[in-house]
Amino acid sequence: MLLDLDILKLLRSGRQAFELDVRLSTDSQRIVIIGPSGSGKSLTLKAIAGLLRPDAGHIRLDRQVLFDAARGIDLPPQQRALAYVFQDYALFPHLTVRQNIAFPLVGGWLNPRRHHHHERVDYWCDAFQLGHVADQYPDELSGGQKQRTALARALVTQPRALLLDEPFAALDRDLRARMRTELKELQHRLQVPMVMITHDPEDAEVFGDHVLDLRDGRLEPGAGPGSFRKG
Repeated sequence: MLLDLDILKLLRSGRQAFELDVRLSTDSQRIVIIGPSGSGKSLTLKAIAGLLRPDAGHIRLDRQVLFDAARGIDLPPQQRALAYVFQDYALFPHLTVRQNIAFPLVGGWLNPRRHHHHERVDYWCDAFQLGHVADQYPDELSGGQKQRTALARALVTQPRALLLDEPFAALDRDLRARMRTELKELQHRLQVPMVMITHDPEDAEVFGDHVLDLRDGRLEPGAGPGSFRKG
């Protein structure tokens, strides 16, 4: 994956202002952006996904222009073919595991039918060992099962890359370690490029082929491949 970012976004709230100014060019398959709360990590991820429009600059993925302010290009999220996994997983509480996974495959406003079977949905239920809970609702799932459901829903569309927003923040320590291992093995097996944002140095150590430190809306000097450092 070749990701080329050069984005500028100014946000104001009353007398306060925050400027996001991110420039990055990398061909790494696993990119981790690490930084404290309020550093601009989520804004960067949302800009890549098409959920936030920068004021200036460009976003290119594998040489396709997703956004270019000067040229008036701003592809909507569905045309970017990227899968965004939110920190809270954003599962639909009124849909079963199977329906949640199938949701991106259904056009229009109709929800997937409860007992409808789709080859890709069945595949990801099996891949994530969710078959035994496929007819359960999100509030009946464990934290790990919720995360697997969210990942399955993201991958069922066969995206060109995964965008992960603090994917382990809601899990306890033991489950966090297990899910890191599962996601790492999955990413190696599927070879799906990923961009992860996190505040946890352990996430960066496990997943960071290219680790970037984001502070106050800017990447710190020296960030790049192999730049991870604890602390």
